[in-house]
Amino acid sequence: MSDELLDFETVTREFDPVLGLEIHVELATKTKMFDAAPNAFGGDPNTYVTPVSLGMPGALPVVNKAAIEYAIRLGLALNCKIAESCRFARKNYFYPDLSKNFQTSQSDEPIAYDGYLDVELDDGEVFRVNIERAHVEEDAGKNTHMGGEGRIQGATYSLVDYNRAGVPLVEIVTRPIEGAGARAPEVAAKYVQTVRDIARALGVSEARMERGNVRADVNVSLRPSPDAPLGTRTETKNVNSFRAIARAVEYEMCRQGAVLAGGGTVLQETRHWQETDGTTLSGRPKSDADDYRYFPEPDLVPIVTPPELVEEIRANLPELPAAKRKRLQEQWQVSDLEMRDIVNAGALVLIEDSVKAGATAEGARKWWMGEMARYAKDQEIDLEAVPASAQDVAELDELVTSGKLTDKLARQALAGVLAGEGSPRTVMAARGLEVVSDDSALTAAVDEALAANPDVVEKIRSGKVQAAGAIIGAVMKATQGKADAARVREIVMERAQHS
Repeated sequence: MSDELLDFETVTREFDPVLGLEIHVELATKTKMFDAAPNAFGGDPNTYVTPVSLGMPGALPVVNKAAIEYAIRLGLALNCKIAESCRFARKNYFYPDLSKNFQTSQSDEPIAYDGYLDVELDDGEVFRVNIERAHVEEDAGKNTHMGGEGRIQGATYSLVDYNRAGVPLVEIVTRPIEGAGARAPEVAAKYVQTVRDIARALGVSEARMERGNVRADVNVSLRPSPDAPLGTRTETKNVNSFRAIARAVEYEMCRQGAVLAGGGTVLQETRHWQETDGTTLSGRPKSDADDYRYFPEPDLVPIVTPPELVEEIRANLPELPAAKRKRLQEQWQVSDLEMRDIVNAGALVLIEDSVKAGATAEGARKWWMGEMARYAKDQEIDLEAVPASAQDVAELDELVTSGKLTDKLARQALAGVLAGEGSPRTVMAARGLEVVSDDSALTAAVDEALAANPDVVEKIRSGKVQAAGAIIGAVMKATQGKADAARVREIVMERAQHS
């Protein structure tokens, strides 16, 4: 039975939405958070494990130093304060995918706290999201439910893969996000995207959402007005695409709006996002922090972060996305609107990498925002998933600027690249696309066209130079569009006067 929904316009008119986002960022360390098992994606089930990963009796954890430094790096980029001392705790809960049956996390002593992030929306407005904390913890394993269409309801049995158990995470928790109003879905998605981009820029995570390197728990509540107490929230778990985050927020707003408008009460619970139909489904009643019975992890000593270490990490932070956008906008000489379009299309890094590979900024922008963007839209994939590389774009741009391909022929070469036929140069050679620039061949084609159109010759001789277009068109047709049009025009004007 589907939920009743209130239309979005009515919801935003009658209620004030409040958001809360918990982003989990898997850190790209070589080993796991508390043991020497490989931190890698994939692999045969239960092969990236040690006795610590499996929670075997007597196995003792050891903190991964690199993960702590990565967490500090991320905390600083989020404008957080870094704790001089923090410690781990045991979060007690039934975890079928953590065999020790508790999660090693941080409770009242996170490594980073009290930060903020300024998020640029589609129209250029900047919305500040305040961050309560960013703490370090370990990831859980993966359950695969057999039968029941992959869900636990109706499954006949479940399989557990512990390869991911113990992978280091930073969980970033916002304070209540107020004042977004009708833009709440956009604010949520843009905030997660901004965090993803920062994690990539810092090099602390591969941040591939399709692999679960970055995923968000989305909290939504409604209240009658901005000065009313906070409403009862729901938490939609593990949403892992920007589009899905925006849709989940909008759906929950409309669902909760219908419940409240009908005189009902919103249940504090976890919910699960259904990509197939864009809905959320009820999970379990949501536990509060005290229900997890946190207590200090007895097998780990507190983490001390000397101020000089923090300042050293701060001094070595790379250029962050906002600063990079500003610099590239000036270098590429594009407007604010053009830069927003580039960012919203997910093309910034792709264009930058293409320029580094040798493309002109104008050429790289043209191909990624034009042909490549249309291909991504048609295939319903992200731009970065398009089967063409920055090197391909640089090569294509060079072939055009050197005159070996026209724009029309270059589009044909790119189609071959996208079809898996090889690099632009390889496709050009295989399909015979290179521009005909040999003067003898072009002169012969021009003479043939002039001979077939004596009336056009007379018009050119009488000063009607625009008539040359008919001859140029005939030559282009004869050469299947491969002639150098500029050189053809020169030859036409020269031969018409002497034929």
